[in-house]
Amino acid sequence: MGSQTLGGVGVASGIAVAAIVAADVSGRDALSGLANTTQVLGGALFTVPVAAIMATRGRRPGLVTAYLIGALGALLAVTAATIGSFWLLLLGTTLFGASSTANSQARYAATDLAPPERRGRQLSWVVWATTVGSVLGPNLIGPGKWVAERIGVAPLAGAWVLSLAGFLIAAVLLQLLLRPDPLQLSRELAHRALPAEEQALPVAARRGSVAEGLRVIAHNPAALWGTLAVTTGHVVMVAVMVMTPLHMRHGGAVVEIIGLVISLHILGMYGLSPVAGQLTDRLGSPAVVLAGVVLLLLACLLAGLSTDGFSGGLTAGMILLGLGWSCTMVAGSGTVAGSVPVAERAAVQGAADLVMGLSAAAGGALAGVVMDLWSYSTLCALAAVAALALGAFTVARRRVVSLKV
Repeated sequence: MGSQTLGGVGVASGIAVAAIVAADVSGRDALSGLANTTQVLGGALFTVPVAAIMATRGRRPGLVTAYLIGALGALLAVTAATIGSFWLLLLGTTLFGASSTANSQARYAATDLAPPERRGRQLSWVVWATTVGSVLGPNLIGPGKWVAERIGVAPLAGAWVLSLAGFLIAAVLLQLLLRPDPLQLSRELAHRALPAEEQALPVAARRGSVAEGLRVIAHNPAALWGTLAVTTGHVVMVAVMVMTPLHMRHGGAVVEIIGLVISLHILGMYGLSPVAGQLTDRLGSPAVVLAGVVLLLLACLLAGLSTDGFSGGLTAGMILLGLGWSCTMVAGSGTVAGSVPVAERAAVQGAADLVMGLSAAAGGALAGVVMDLWSYSTLCALAAVAALALGAFTVARRRVVSLKV
């Protein structure tokens, strides 16, 4: 939970300025979405090596590695914003995405030792821990400017300096205090629970291949549905969220107000996640995902009807967008975690996050194109269609997916 708080500061600080810096450095609004898109893409791609590390060595080495790569990305982003290099900026934001890998995979660490009846709540508390850092992060744009002035970098690059510090401290915290390693211990406990004759055999193979994880997902209805739930919710959230700062700036909103709206959105994402976890344990994952779909639809409606700049409707829409994401993420992730044996968890969880990240990266890239060719309202309408598709699929497969995996 401590590392999530620090990591949340870093990730949210970078997200708040990425689209604006990309537009300024490239000189084209159509390319503005690429900064956040490459961050999401990096988060997806780094899932592959991080999952392999976790499968063989445990959660701690994987999470620490991801944060260190994210710190390097933050350093490159600061340099790129200062010298005006768009391609270096994209390289930096891609590496920066590894921090999102760490934040995403940390939620599964909470489920490694959780009893099935408390899996949703355990997972949701780690997700909730991101609240403080993520809400604080976008509001550090102002202090980041002060830091930038002191060290001689571009004003908005100061947000990435704070990201760099947050990631490094999170890595140190995990290295020192995440002991015993929850995934390694869960494997040992599962091995001890076997009959005596099976305990004499080696510990179950640690499958670190994401390809193996994808195969398991494809043949496991519950894991497949959970993956689709987290993927669709994440795509809808990312597509709308990454273009909102630009939508606001077109109406003359200052960066501090933009940071406030993004903070409220992130508060919606994480602040009530324990409620989503509690409901998942009590009502089952499909019911909570359907609630999330309704919230996402309302969010797209309010945001899509908003005018350029700052408005109460847009702010409410962004909060609801975060709440809808929370429902689909917590309920879907709980299903992914609980639907496969311990030996396959790291590979399956890594594969699920890879699908989620790649899909969201594509959605973020297309979001910039849609907004440039048509409008922010059109983008919100397309996001609503994706949310409706998830709702329809959930209703159709509700009998197949166990209500309490």
